[in-house]
Amino acid sequence: MSAKLYQPFEKFNFSNKQCFLTGEELKSTEEKIQVFPAWLMSRYDLQDQPFKLLDESMATYKDLKIPCAAHVNEQYLEPLEAEIARAFDGGFEAVKAIDELKLFQWAGKLLYGIIFNEIQVAIRQSHAQGEEFNISQSIIHKFSNLHLMLQSLNLPMIFEAFKPYSIFLFKVNNPENEFAYRDEINTLTFSIRLKDFGLIISLQDNGANRKYHHNILQKIEGQTLHPIQFEEFCGRIFYSAYLFNRLPEYNILPVGDEIYLEAMSLKGMSVKPLFDDWLGKTYGQVLENFWKRWGFLLLEIIKNPEHPMTFLVDKDDNFMPAESIELGL
Repeated sequence: MSAKLYQPFEKFNFSNKQCFLTGEELKSTEEKIQVFPAWLMSRYDLQDQPFKLLDESMATYKDLKIPCAAHVNEQYLEPLEAEIARAFDGGFEAVKAIDELKLFQWAGKLLYGIIFNEIQVAIRQSHAQGEEFNISQSIIHKFSNLHLMLQSLNLPMIFEAFKPYSIFLFKVNNPENEFAYRDEINTLTFSIRLKDFGLIISLQDNGANRKYHHNILQKIEGQTLHPIQFEEFCGRIFYSAYLFNRLPEYNILPVGDEIYLEAMSLKGMSVKPLFDDWLGKTYGQVLENFWKRWGFLLLEIIKNPEHPMTFLVDKDDNFMPAESIELGL
């Protein structure tokens, strides 16, 4: 029997009556799983921590759930969670040893779970105001592709000579028991920092951000970073993900029981660069947000707008060792 893809964005089905991953009817609307896995919430005491949604309303981490068939959770999601939990407990070396696709699937499921909750809230609000729910076609395109690729969890999906993501993993001198999480659902960008590592994933760029930051990566990859250095690189990725101006397209080729995904060229018919112009002041604003805990203000960061403040490299453009940075963690 050939594998069948589920496409929730075709009919905009975001009810609690169907499994988020397969679309199958659920026995009960109580058949749900946590967006942030229980193991992560319990390790970092996140259950009752506030989580701000796009409409500025507040939920808690434990409030965020998605409908999921019990057998889908048991067969596909729980084994993935168990593997990621073990790796995260083991720290940098254990995470480095995990298959990148599994990190992508795990982060993608988490981010898609947040998207699912955001869409449910937006639909409810629109209906309460007697309005039709609207969302931009480009956002639908991105979210649909992410959901398509998440089905590599439960279907025999093969990515034909491409990776849909850019992954950045660093060893970081984090304070004990620190948990730092960020996401930007419009650009499908994710970061998490805990134990002795920091992980950033751009989920839908076909590796473009990794190529874009090639020069700085040559200097910092393989180095141990101070938290402020990781947050700086994080700011660079979140900003460049915003500047990325393509909507990746894929050919879906069912062959027997398998589904092959083939990436179309990002260049397409356009002569325009893949990324819009990098603006020092805008980047400085991003950095101010990422460096909030260290108290740096925008005016300090962009004193020289052409060369914003950096802790990644010194004045000679060489990597700045983490131990040479004298700041509170």
